[in-house]
Amino acid sequence: MSETTRNDLPEKFQRLIETLDIANILTEPLKRSIESLLRISAAELESGEASVLIREGETGDLRFLSAIGEVAGQLLNLKVPAGKGIAGFVLSSGQPMAIADVGETESFYAEVDKTTGFSTQMILATPLRHNDEVIGVLEYVNRSGVPPFHPFTPEEMDKAAMFADAIAALVNAYESAKILRDFGENAISASESDTASVRSWLKELRNAPEHREMMDLAVLIRDIATRGETERRLCREVLEAVMKFADSKSDTSFLSF
Repeated sequence: MSETTRNDLPEKFQRLIETLDIANILTEPLKRSIESLLRISAAELESGEASVLIREGETGDLRFLSAIGEVAGQLLNLKVPAGKGIAGFVLSSGQPMAIADVGETESFYAEVDKTTGFSTQMILATPLRHNDEVIGVLEYVNRSGVPPFHPFTPEEMDKAAMFADAIAALVNAYESAKILRDFGENAISASESDTASVRSWLKELRNAPEHREMMDLAVLIRDIATRGETERRLCREVLEAVMKFADSKSDTSFLSF
């Protein structure tokens, strides 16, 4: 590594950390939004349990990203092997399924119930699509109340598909931010062997007034973006005016790393 490149590393990493922290702030509410949609949709479908499973890399395995219900905490990060279970079929086929009695289908993957102690009796599973690609599965399990449960209807499958479209967009944004964060952390680990020094440097950077001000600005932008179209348009116009002024004074950008 040349001396010039080595001297540039602190500044490049600073820009990287700033970008990662802003991404985390902007996407922090995404997981809560996914859970909120799960609760709303589960209530609409009179379901007691709901979960989002996402595809893990190219293996085809599914991992529970979010869940609500009796065993939600136990489900998080559990995996369903590629091609296994109703969720595996929905992922590979891209077709929704509604099973009134899982005991009557050989495709049911019982290991999740064995791990959590839950008793799955019926499932409605529908694919999560983003840009025509299936990225995961949305599941509703059992009905609210006590059995016997009435089967999920075709109308409810249509409702589930509608909710799946909204949840898929949130899942894609969340996973994109996670990839960026993991990439940044790996880049730092690969470039610095002195872990204590790196942590000290990161703490100093994140405690700097300039960094805190940048994060505060990111939070303001996030909050304004949720207010409505008029507010977003006004915010964009103001920011574009500031950027034009800044460009006339300097060629630098906090995203240049």
